[in-house]
Amino acid sequence: MNEYWDTRYRAEGKIWGDAPSRTTGHALELFQQNGVKKILVPGSGYGRNTKLFSVSRFKVTGVEISLEACRMALSFDTATRVFNISVLDMSTLKDKFDGLYCFNVLHLFREEERKLFIRQCATRMKINGLMFFTVFSEKESSYGKGGEVEKNTFESKPGRPVHYFTDDDLLKQFKNMAIIETGIAEDPEDHGEGPHTHILRYICVKANRS
Repeated sequence: MNEYWDTRYRAEGKIWGDAPSRTTGHALELFQQNGVKKILVPGSGYGRNTKLFSVSRFKVTGVEISLEACRMALSFDTATRVFNISVLDMSTLKDKFDGLYCFNVLHLFREEERKLFIRQCATRMKINGLMFFTVFSEKESSYGKGGEVEKNTFESKPGRPVHYFTDDDLLKQFKNMAIIETGIAEDPEDHGEGPHTHILRYICVKANRS
């Protein structure tokens, strides 16, 4: 996986441009309303989403598997501390966080790795910390393309599974946590394939029930 992303970042640079996802602004509002101060961003890339949090006076830590993206982040978002490790093993992180924002990472894994990833995230959180995830929905135009390797999980590119979440499916992933909010978000992008809009699902949960 790291080789795929290193190659892509070297070839395409800031793939999604400088502007953050629209969902970042919504997560920011929820964090501010709930007194969040320290945020973890798994899959932080080159910093296009972390920067909104860091300039808004949050203490931000990113986790990114691509060394190339980490190098880019050093100049793009100088206020965020970034660790070049896998999101599936964040045990080297010693801090605990009261907020987490994760953009379009959870759907890149198969079922058992999705469960592991969520456990890794929850372990890094303080009690009742807020976690905000975005994922591809079954409403995406790419749904069903490629071989189906698991239910609603397709490989349009060899070795790169993408899971498409229904509402019920996403809720089940976090059934042991307190659900704060879920919804659909339209997220426009333009990264070499022409302008298009992703139909994402998002969920905000408390890492532990009170």
